[in-house]
Amino acid sequence: MEPRNKINVYLDDETDPFITLNTPVKFILDTTKIPDGKHKLRIVAKSSGGVEGIKIIPFEVKNGPTISVVGLNENDVVSEEISVIVNSYGSEGKDQFVVYGSETPKGIPSWIWALVILFVAFFAFYLIMNWNQESYKSFF
Repeated sequence: MEPRNKINVYLDDETDPFITLNTPVKFILDTTKIPDGKHKLRIVAKSSGGVEGIKIIPFEVKNGPTISVVGLNENDVVSEEISVIVNSYGSEGKDQFVVYGSETPKGIPSWIWALVILFVAFFAFYLIMNWNQESYKSFF
């Protein structure tokens, strides 16, 4: 039997591997046991000749509920009082769906208002430029 390569898999900056296996291998990484946030998976492989290689894979765990904030963005400079709306929703309750409070209210984006104003202005311009008494025919 030929010797196989050995790998150690570490999470973040841990000194003890959470799994040691011989390659090739397929394993399941259960992220429900890892807290939300940024992490890195460090894979250290050792060949049968004793040569070592390292691969670091950064990833982010997001198992908790989604948190939506309206009214305050990252690195905003604020003064006085500001209105902040916070909403949180997750996917734990699979058997029911509550419509009330499941969506975070947001204002209509300014580019949509600009499009509406342009459309109304064009309609008014077209109506003014092409309206004359001869083209108007009464049904009576």
